[in-house]
Amino acid sequence: MTEKTSRVSGDATGAPVILSNEPGSFAWGVLAKRHPALIQQVRDAFPYGRRQHDALDALLDEITNGVIEPLAPAEHDRERWADWGQEHFGRSWYDAPFLWAESYFYRRLLGAVGYFGPGPWQGVDPFAPFKRAELRGEAVEEELRALDALASAEADERAAALLHASLWGNRADLGFRVSAEEPAVADAAACALVADDSAVLWQLLPAGASSTVAVVADNAGRELVPDLILIDHLLEQRHAERVVLHLKPYPYYVSDAMTADVVDCLRRLTETPGEASAIGGRLWKAMAAGSLEIRTHPFFCAPLPYEKMSEDLRGEFESATLTILKGDLNYRRLVGDQLWDATTSFAELTAYFPGAVAALRTLKSDVIVGLEPRTLDALARSGAAWRTSGTHALIQVRR
Repeated sequence: MTEKTSRVSGDATGAPVILSNEPGSFAWGVLAKRHPALIQQVRDAFPYGRRQHDALDALLDEITNGVIEPLAPAEHDRERWADWGQEHFGRSWYDAPFLWAESYFYRRLLGAVGYFGPGPWQGVDPFAPFKRAELRGEAVEEELRALDALASAEADERAAALLHASLWGNRADLGFRVSAEEPAVADAAACALVADDSAVLWQLLPAGASSTVAVVADNAGRELVPDLILIDHLLEQRHAERVVLHLKPYPYYVSDAMTADVVDCLRRLTETPGEASAIGGRLWKAMAAGSLEIRTHPFFCAPLPYEKMSEDLRGEFESATLTILKGDLNYRRLVGDQLWDATTSFAELTAYFPGAVAALRTLKSDVIVGLEPRTLDALARSGAAWRTSGTHALIQVRR
């Protein structure tokens, strides 16, 4: 590949684990640029007091000049993170696995602003202002208005359009835009699908079957809205009898979806005239009837691959006809945050996953598998930062 990547550490699989200690690499940029910028944005978004300001300053100094410190003894999840991070404490943030370092940064950020309490800032989502501003933005307004024209399309055409809206909605990740402008897309060729198993996805969900679909959400706001619209289509067209939407139990990465974000999105839909309002109303009723259920689990905020998921969560996915994993982070956790050969089999790497699984992901990190050699060659010749720029995407399915 043409882009610079991180120095790596060995792994039993033979594929190097991504670190962040190569200046100029994508992972390095996240730790060196995105995280400090995010600390400043969070600091400015709320009228925090002296304690929060001091804690944020200390976190900024630690991630830029210090070593990784463990959680304080009084923290409710100290033992859990002590187990996950025992090999990393006392080391540079840049020398820890990228997935772990990112996850732990967000946990420390929540601690700095007092999210876990006790105190007046307990439970206050530090990313809520960013999510709400995006949800009320003109881009979402235009996308909701476009639903009126789509409502009269044939079912297959509407299904394809809504699947792609859910896929490309991932490009609206707020964390991604902290350090990079949203890509300007001149035409469809600039936003290529590097892998497209959408036909397999629809084969797994024939209309009229008694299917249960699990959807593991990624971002709130502009991504969660098309996710919910796709869920409505699955239920309305009887591709699914029941959908279980899995959310984060607390703020994780910048724009990750929680229950409050689903409520905000449903209200945004119902407040918009036309087809959007009808969709919002149907989803509201579906939740009351139990055909749409929201759930959460602590594992969704863990710095671990899905291969290490808990047995109860494994049972959830095993009972589903298909599990749809949204977004870049879920993809990294699904195949492993490692520098695989891009032609490595997606099916083989996900064979452990309980039941059929689909990944809908806009490319915003170095990890990629399942590409055809000719596709990889064409991408390599392009000279573009296609792995990390958000201009390319994939739909990969393992039956």
